[in-house]
Amino acid sequence: MNAISTIRIDHDTLPNHFDRSRPDAVAESIEATLRDGGITADASDVISHIKIELPTTQLAAASNMLASLQVI
Repeated sequence: MNAISTIRIDHDTLPNHFDRSRPDAVAESIEATLRDGGITADASDVISHIKIELPTTQLAAASNMLASLQVI
């Protein structure tokens, strides 16, 4: 069994290039970017934040990608 990590990104902290009025679309965009980079991730809008779940073994790579997107 693989360990799962969760990253939470507050909607209010999203950079301006994301449409904060469509958090579901932001989650889909982030998930697609991670998957394109080879990271198995599930991103979803959870009322006040974007929740990203991924294997802990991919946490460092995901963090680098999320930093390049300016979301962390």
